[in-house]
Amino acid sequence: MLTAMEQPRIDPQELGKLRWRCRRGLLENDLLIERFFARHERELTQTQADALMQLMDLSDNDLLDLLLRRKEPESGSPLDSPGVHGVLALLRPSYPRAEPDLAPA
Repeated sequence: MLTAMEQPRIDPQELGKLRWRCRRGLLENDLLIERFFARHERELTQTQADALMQLMDLSDNDLLDLLLRRKEPESGSPLDSPGVHGVLALLRPSYPRAEPDLAPA
């Protein structure tokens, strides 16, 4: 299996088609997807594009649940694949982790 660095990048025409396919009805999804493209479109591989297309087959609400970590892909489902998990990691917003309060009470 080729690593992400070894996989060919998608060509500009395919990237345009993918961007068009990724337009969503929910603003929240659109914002996260646009941020993804702004950060990763130059190095997007065919495997990542295929995984992104699988996610685009979901309803807007199901996609948002995955993006906001309300749900994870169900075990054994077609979405439970390394490609989809990798794209979700790139799509999901990163939240600052709260440091536990270790001060004595």
